Amino acid sequence: MLRPMSTLTEKVTHLKAPKRDADTDNREIEATVRDIVNNVRTRGDVAVREYGNAFDKVDVAAFEVTDEERAEALRNLDPQTRQDTEFAIERVRAFAQAQLGTILPLEIEALPGLNLGHRVIPIETVGAYVPGGRYPLLSAPIMTIVPAKVAGCEEVIACLPPTAHPAMIAGCHLSGADRIFRIGGAQAIAAMAFGTQTVPAVDKIVGPGNAFVNEAKRQVFGPVGIDQLAGPSEIFVVSDETGDPEMIAVDLLAQAEHDIRTRVGLITTSRELAVATLAEVERQLQNLSTANVAGPAWRDYGEIAVCADEEGMIAYSDFIAAEHLQVHTRDPHATAKKLRNYGSLFIGPLSSVVYSDKCCGTNHTLPTMGAGRYTGGLWVGSYVKVCTHQWLDERGVAAVAPPACRQSESEGLEGHRRAAAFRLSREQLLKNGPI
Repeated sequence: MLRPMSTLTEKVTHLKAPKRDADTDNREIEATVRDIVNNVRTRGDVAVREYGNAFDKVDVAAFEVTDEERAEALRNLDPQTRQDTEFAIERVRAFAQAQLGTILPLEIEALPGLNLGHRVIPIETVGAYVPGGRYPLLSAPIMTIVPAKVAGCEEVIACLPPTAHPAMIAGCHLSGADRIFRIGGAQAIAAMAFGTQTVPAVDKIVGPGNAFVNEAKRQVFGPVGIDQLAGPSEIFVVSDETGDPEMIAVDLLAQAEHDIRTRVGLITTSRELAVATLAEVERQLQNLSTANVAGPAWRDYGEIAVCADEEGMIAYSDFIAAEHLQVHTRDPHATAKKLRNYGSLFIGPLSSVVYSDKCCGTNHTLPTMGAGRYTGGLWVGSYVKVCTHQWLDERGVAAVAPPACRQSESEGLEGHRRAAAFRLSREQLLKNGPI
C-alpha cells in the first residue's frame, strides 16, 4: 500500500525538482479536441481533409495507401533498415506468441451440474495510431500492429500523419497492417472511432501520440475501447551508491530527446551520486545534437530525489510509478522484487530502455502519469477479450436456484425470483410429475 505523500517527503530531498506538470499542461486542449471529434463524427472525410490541410499543411489526394505505394515504400527502404526492422518484428512477435500461450481458455465443473468457463476471443477490428513525430520511429508500428496480428484480430488498420516518413508506411506493411491511412492527429482517432466514408470504424484504438491524440482517445472512449491514456514519455532510475553517473545521465537524456515534456529522473540513496549525475547531465547536454529537445525536458521536468534509505527509495519510486524504471543497485534483482509500480522494469545496468524501445521484444507502449499503479503496458492480451460462459443441468439448478431465489426476494426483485424459481419448478415437474 502506498504511503501518503506527506510521509514520503519526510525521507526525500530534491536536489532538482520538476518545474512544470505535464498533466496540467494538457488541459487547455480539451475544447479544441472536442470540436475536432464532433466535426469528424458528423462530417466524416470532409472534416478529416480540412484538418489535414490546417494542421499538416497537406491536401492528400486519397487517404488510403495503395498496394503500389506500399511496394514503393518497401523498395525505397534501406536494406539494413529493413533487416533491423524485421529483426525487431520477429522479437516482438516471439514474445507476444509466448504471452498468448499463457492466456488459456477455461472449463470447470464448480459443482455437480454447474459448469463455468471462459473463452479467449480476439477483438475483431483494431485501429493502430502510428505517430509521425520529429523522426521516423520505425518501432512504433511494430509495437501496436504485430501483437494484434498474433492475437488473431481480423482487421488491423493503421493511421499515420500524411507528413510521416515513407519508411513508416513500409514499417506498417511489414508489421502486418491490413489497411493504412494517411491521417494524423485527433482527426485520425475520431475517424477510427466513428468511421467515415473511407475509414472503417474499429472496436479498439491503440498506440501513443501527442497531447491532442491522447485527449481524443479519452473523449471517444466508450463507443470504442482504448489501450490507455499515454502522456509524455518517462524514465526514472533507482540507484544506490554503486550507480554510474555517466551511464545514468546517458539513459536519462536518451529519453529526454523524445519530447520537451518528457519526465526524467533519478531516485537514489546517495547524495554523492545525485550531485555527480546532475553535473554529468549538464555536461552531456553540451554536445548532444538533440539538446534543443532534451534540454528543455530536463530543465522543466527533470528530477533528482535523494532518499534517506532504501525503504524510502522504493516507496518514492512506487509513488512515481514511472513508465520506464531502471534499477542500478548492488543487487538489482533483489531490488526489483521490492518494486511494484512501473510500466516496464529494466534490471541491472546493462538493461537499457533503448533496447525495449526498439527491438528486444517487450512492448514500448506503456502507462505514464502514475497509471503504472493500476495497469501494465500494451501486450498481446490487450487485443483479446476473456469472456465467461456457464451451463447447468438439473443438478446445477437444484444447487443454485434456492439461494438465488432467496437473494432476489430479499432484494425485492420479484422478476429475478421468478426467473430463478421457474427452472427449479420445471425440473421438479419433469422429474416427479405435477405437484
